Amino acid sequence: MYIMIELVGIFFFAVAGSLMAARRGFDILGSAFLGGVCGLGGGVVRDLILNESPATFEHPIYFVPPVLAALCVYAFTPAVQKLHRLVQLFDAAGLGLFCVTGTLKALEHQFNPVTAVLLGVITSVGGGLMRDVISNVTPDLFNPRDIYVLAAMVGSGLTVIAWHAGIMGVGLGAGIAGLAFLIRVLSLRFGWSVPLAAGHWHRAKQNPPAPDGPQRHF
Repeated sequence: MYIMIELVGIFFFAVAGSLMAARRGFDILGSAFLGGVCGLGGGVVRDLILNESPATFEHPIYFVPPVLAALCVYAFTPAVQKLHRLVQLFDAAGLGLFCVTGTLKALEHQFNPVTAVLLGVITSVGGGLMRDVISNVTPDLFNPRDIYVLAAMVGSGLTVIAWHAGIMGVGLGAGIAGLAFLIRVLSLRFGWSVPLAAGHWHRAKQNPPAPDGPQRHF
């Protein structure tokens, strides 16, 4: 069951990667590669942190979703102007699933709650970060008009609470993943964001407003 959930999450992330490849004009091999990086990257980083061999290299079936994603995008890609929104939707779906599975794997390894949440976030955002860096675009992780990490933190935090309360199950896990997906989608729809690194009073000092009247030059 765990592998099946991971495969679904990998597929969603891989579709997001392949859509990004189509948006950037890559060929189908580049699409499969970028889909693989996006779908598998977070899980590989997670397993390395856990000091175990990445599941990707132990089970070749993990490479199937990126290939399927590349073929699906090749066959059914819509107009290019719609790709960015599709990338975000599939990325949100993968994020929702991986923040749950990554956190559960950390808890199974007896990690403390804070570390488990951190590992769940790394699992869910790692692949998307690699995808955006390779594609030479600003990662969603650093987009001030996105709450990418916050959605993953909510999902991971609720997973930890459910685990320690002894109520974690497939249905509840799916519900938490769905909530993280919903938060991400709603944030994109309504433009939710978190405060910038510098407070508005600092930005006002650094960039003083232009005077209303004409300037005199001496």
